[in-house]
Amino acid sequence: MTLHDDAVLVLKGYEGGFEGRAAEQVELRQAYLDHLAAHPDDAMWKSCTDGHLTASALVIDPSRGRVLLTLHKKLQMWLQMGGHCEPGDVTLTDAALREATEESGIPGLTLLAGGPVRLDLHAIPGPCTQHFDVQYAALAPADAVAAISDESLDLRWFPYDEVAAVADESVVRLLEATRARL
Repeated sequence: MTLHDDAVLVLKGYEGGFEGRAAEQVELRQAYLDHLAAHPDDAMWKSCTDGHLTASALVIDPSRGRVLLTLHKKLQMWLQMGGHCEPGDVTLTDAALREATEESGIPGLTLLAGGPVRLDLHAIPGPCTQHFDVQYAALAPADAVAAISDESLDLRWFPYDEVAAVADESVVRLLEATRARL
């Protein structure tokens, strides 16, 4: 099975949303599936200038009521860990876990059960036009110590109630959906 095939299966199985956002998530899921169908050879790769799937994960420490965010080097924004799929990724979950581990420096992360937590389609600077982000949540082990990567300007734990003050709406919605699933 290819990464593309896995993405189709993951998205077909994605129930989507929480509270009042279920309809928006169902529409996004269909947009993702349509994009995958229209780009069978490159929808998973950065080379697809019409947009490509990415995988991300919100690193969360529920025992302490906090999340780990990275200050993205290029975008200068506090975001969840994540990025582009790579040829070695067999599944979207592999890509999300790899990205979360690389960018957080935390070994032993585990993805929250139940598959993706949210979908988020957002515009990006060219030459590609958009990221079809498949968002997961990763549970940090007890007493996890984060280590900044080359991709970040900073890395910091934030209490749940401080996230809205530093991050954009997509990160806030991801945190809300993650907490609802917990």
